[in-house]
Amino acid sequence: MPPETTPGTTPEDGATPSPARDGHAAGRVTLRTDLRAAVPDATAAGLVTAAVFVFLWARMGSGDSATVAVMPFMDDPGTYWMYLLSQAFGWSGLLWAWGTVVLGLLLSGPRLDRSPVPRQVLERWHRTTSLTTMALMFAHALMFAAELVRYETELAWLKRLWTGFADSFVPGWYDSGTGQIAIPVGQAALYLAVPLGLLFYVRNRIGATTWRRLHRFVIVVYVLSVWHTLLYGTNVWYGEWPRTVLWLLQLPVAVLLLVRLLRPARRAERLGAPGRRAGGSLPGWALRAAGRVVAGAVVVGILVVVVSGHDGGRQRPAEAPASSPHEKETE
Repeated sequence: MPPETTPGTTPEDGATPSPARDGHAAGRVTLRTDLRAAVPDATAAGLVTAAVFVFLWARMGSGDSATVAVMPFMDDPGTYWMYLLSQAFGWSGLLWAWGTVVLGLLLSGPRLDRSPVPRQVLERWHRTTSLTTMALMFAHALMFAAELVRYETELAWLKRLWTGFADSFVPGWYDSGTGQIAIPVGQAALYLAVPLGLLFYVRNRIGATTWRRLHRFVIVVYVLSVWHTLLYGTNVWYGEWPRTVLWLLQLPVAVLLLVRLLRPARRAERLGAPGRRAGGSLPGWALRAAGRVVAGAVVVGILVVVVSGHDGGRQRPAEAPASSPHEKETE
């Protein structure tokens, strides 16, 4: 999502004007210009999604897919191509979310004076990857809904459309197995991502301070997205190497978050001493200190999970479970 430094200001105090670059004032960034700038990024995301789709298709066709192990009836990629496309959008969406969060943490952490890429370019990448991530998340949910519509063959078309829409987009409607928790978690990520991402483009109306405070919740969107994947991603359903890799990918995010909290770009966010001007009020100081402790604990926790192998994955059954398209997987 867009970085925590308002264009046209320095990251140190959030108020001092900075010179325009490349002949354009940084404050002229609009949703329209970023949508145009996001075309190459979205094209790359489309190619990655296509590659993931082909990979998942081949795995399902060969019978090696963990999805087939979880739901044996899904052994024909030609029949379940919409589900595969939903998975492909989901994985590319998670990858783009990882990228945009990493960029955001780099931009809001210690100064990037020696970065080979100009800060303005990093900020633009951060904004465009954010927009692409939102599109991929929506496509993931939409294809999941389309597959659910295909399931309900015994219902009339309008009822099928409503069931597919409600199961995918109405919190609490999906009432089967792990999805009772995983689907609302994913919906929360989607419904938070869109406003939090787009608020950047109305920051002048709501105020930079309000925008920055709201923007910090973007990390919650990412956590919810990863949680949704760990709960419901059939390709990481079992406690095997794909799930381990997914956990390992969270380590750079956790480390960068810790660094960003320990050495924030803005002076007002530095810890300082409680009660002093730099440290702010005692409750505020305690909250910032607690955030640093939690971030450090998350880094240690991820390392423990990876090293111990206790990553929440299920045991692969010796025999394939009996299931049908209308008997969605259970815990």
